[in-house]
Amino acid sequence: MSISLKETIRSIPDFPKKGIVFRDITTLLKDRAAFQQTISLLVERYRDRSIDQVCAVEARGYIFGGALADRLGCGFVPIRKPGKLPSQTIFEEYELEYGAGRLEIHADAITPDKRVLLVDDLLATGGTLAAACRLIERLGGKVVEIAAVIELSFLNGRKKLSGYDVFSLVTYETE
Repeated sequence: MSISLKETIRSIPDFPKKGIVFRDITTLLKDRAAFQQTISLLVERYRDRSIDQVCAVEARGYIFGGALADRLGCGFVPIRKPGKLPSQTIFEEYELEYGAGRLEIHADAITPDKRVLLVDDLLATGGTLAAACRLIERLGGKVVEIAAVIELSFLNGRKKLSGYDVFSLVTYETE
């Protein structure tokens, strides 16, 4: 039986600030059937795509990326916020609504020509995922597709990801 994933995501008005509706995935995660369906839908999409590695962005992207890498039988590569990785890293900076952000990846995490699936829980403005794509490509990886559980399409994140294939399971067209 198929579950409406959208119905398992809690909406919290005015968080983290007034006027924002936060899409809370913890309610999807705690629902065994919804979480399993989420991973199964992603596995089905990528099973025959010859994925070598799944990359995910800290922190909620790890939940989906790790499970997906396990089910696809491939490696998992974390992309982290500054100062969290213990070995040599490369970084990318990107713009946020309220300033700038920075992501890092181990310099030896991806070898040239690896087929990489980039996963995150949320696609909003696209800045974080665009920076993650640049990191993957700087190491010689090929971004096969970007997968998000939730997409806030009204923020036009796909525009910043022009040139990449983007897939999302749940879309919100308005705040």
